[in-house]
Amino acid sequence: MDESLKARVEDCIELATPEGARVWATAQGAHVLDWVPAAGMPGQLFVSQASAFGAGASIRGGVPVIFPQFGQFGELPKHGFARRSRWQLADRQADSLRYELRDSEDSRAIWPHAFVAGLTVQLQARRLQVSLDVTNTGSSACQFTAGLHSYLRVDEIADAALQGLGGRAYWDATADLAHREQPAGDLRFAGELDRVYPQVTGPLTVTEGERSIEITARGFEDVVVWNPGPIKAADMTDMEPHGHRRMLCVEAAQIAKPVSLAAGESWRGSQTLKVW
Repeated sequence: MDESLKARVEDCIELATPEGARVWATAQGAHVLDWVPAAGMPGQLFVSQASAFGAGASIRGGVPVIFPQFGQFGELPKHGFARRSRWQLADRQADSLRYELRDSEDSRAIWPHAFVAGLTVQLQARRLQVSLDVTNTGSSACQFTAGLHSYLRVDEIADAALQGLGGRAYWDATADLAHREQPAGDLRFAGELDRVYPQVTGPLTVTEGERSIEITARGFEDVVVWNPGPIKAADMTDMEPHGHRRMLCVEAAQIAKPVSLAAGESWRGSQTLKVW
């Protein structure tokens, strides 16, 4: 992780393995900031140098936790409140950590449900798993959408490709959620792209030259692919200049079919990143 960014993050936690894998996280938003798969490899996540940090901030980059609403698919503030909340460190081991968030007076004012959410980070050589779990601790049913808004680092977005979505239907968020179908082959990037791919079951792979990263989700049924493109990125106050060229969001999400939990029920979804 960039030292200048790390110095700006309150209570930044670092985990490391004997093979040189490392991950950094903070209690603000239960936010994973960066991940190094092995000694000598670069960080695999993008964090904007212009991002805000600290209480109430929504960090631009890393892996924001989206809960209890993805995007504007509902009446809550965009992407819900979890990413702006301070979570509590519940457990820390040599190769894992867990944060928890519970309902509060502020959360119940806009989403009137009792809950416990957990974000677990598990680090292995060349592999990172991030898991979100939610338990309904109230006496009535609740419903939510969620996601892990992962910002993957690329050297140049025009040289990157995403494999595994060829021929699949998607909702185009740049065109009022119009339903479209992607042509066969790899997805390439030129300008703004914002898509929801429902019911994706297989792994995806981001490639850039000889570099590749495999993305696998469990529990999450949908995938969101996003890059703001140069015009929208220029209007984002927390995006560094030309930052859109160095990032690609491939997000494990639950949008098309919201999660419904009866009192006492739990749900869990995870996203695993792996490099060779």
